[in-house]
Amino acid sequence: MTVEKKLKVIVKRPRLPLELVNWMSNPFARFLQIEVASGGILLFFTIAALVLSNSPWSQHFFAIWETPVGIQIGSLEFSRSIREWINDALMTLFFFLVALELKRELVLGELRNPRIAALSIMAALGGMLVPAVFYLLLQSGQPGQNGWGTVMATDTAFVIGCLALLGWRIPKSLRVFMLSLAIFDDIGAILVVAIGYGSQINWQALTLAAVGFGIVRGMALLGIRSIAIYFLVGGIIWLAVDSSGIHPTVTGVILGLMTPTGRWISDNRLHAIFDRVVAYPPGDHWSENTEGRKALQMAEVAARETLSPVEQLEIMLHPWVAFIVMPLFAFANAGIPLSFASFENSITVAVFVGFAFGKPIGVLSFSWFAVRTGMAVIPSDLNWRLLAGGGLLAGIGFTMALFIANLAFNPSLINEAKFGILSASVFSAGTGLLCLWSSSGKYPKAETGPQKTQALVASGKF
Repeated sequence: MTVEKKLKVIVKRPRLPLELVNWMSNPFARFLQIEVASGGILLFFTIAALVLSNSPWSQHFFAIWETPVGIQIGSLEFSRSIREWINDALMTLFFFLVALELKRELVLGELRNPRIAALSIMAALGGMLVPAVFYLLLQSGQPGQNGWGTVMATDTAFVIGCLALLGWRIPKSLRVFMLSLAIFDDIGAILVVAIGYGSQINWQALTLAAVGFGIVRGMALLGIRSIAIYFLVGGIIWLAVDSSGIHPTVTGVILGLMTPTGRWISDNRLHAIFDRVVAYPPGDHWSENTEGRKALQMAEVAARETLSPVEQLEIMLHPWVAFIVMPLFAFANAGIPLSFASFENSITVAVFVGFAFGKPIGVLSFSWFAVRTGMAVIPSDLNWRLLAGGGLLAGIGFTMALFIANLAFNPSLINEAKFGILSASVFSAGTGLLCLWSSSGKYPKAETGPQKTQALVASGKF
């Protein structure tokens, strides 16, 4: 068969109509694409918050986020400011998504190889410990000493957005490394929040939360698959954890890691169900309560359930978190009065040094140690110059850094910390991009669509 005839056969194969959602088909590529887009939106809302906080309307802008919102039933009142609802409740979804992505990568994705995963884990560990040490060396015994956790996390959206600017000049393995590093970083950061910035423990509430997690596990074992029921139970657990003295966003991490990665419908069962649908000849079989319609409905459920719960929830939540939760968080927390005199503040300097210098030193030194001891391996298309550029980009700590700073600093010191975060993020983005640009090469782009079809035909695989 000639190449032209093979292409005609391929074109005639039945397929679903192409719609906007088709770009979401590959989990890793989809995650990167959404992160790139959300990075732009995040930047827009960050700049908007900075402009408004330094405008004549700054007082009204800050007052909006302090507006209390809640419910009161008799003597029982449950109320928070708008900023606290965003930071405590909506950010729980962010951490839930982070945990989902981590579990999917470890079980189903790029990090199934333990030695590849070890490189990201060690780099993330170094990127958390070394900046914290730098910070404590500069702030030990001073009012900002408690803010050591601020310099430990990397912002996923901004880092992936920066890598997207380089396009094919960097290998895919660097994107995987940086995404994995940022995810492990976020998990480490929420553990820091739970351990280092929690209040006095209410053991009764914590026990109730543990019972709730047990109920979730039991529901999964029983085969309950309703997402709405899980979210209802998850909301009750969130309230219990919130009352326990542990930061409630920990709920999102635990529930995300508990989410199953197994599929309900196997490939063989899926094909058997589809064969039943295809067996009906063309005609009016799909209306009313016919056997054909029942078979079609079964096929719809089967197609959906070939994805694991981890993948289903990630597809459902990622756009909401990327385009609503994170921009809202940035808009509510990034606003500070700007002044070059802020560079004279010791907290600003400590935060800047932790991110701009501690992060790349920690990422590189721990990565080198892991490779040197045989604990980890570097992918063949990565080198130490690329890892150095990635380490510099890891100094962009925006979202999680602001999140922890709000917990670690009192109102009189928070603006100094925020200025350090913003200035370090700008510096790290600039130096990281410059380093990667100077050390980059040309890497082949992944073939998709017609290009991939032609390549397969040319290779004789069709």
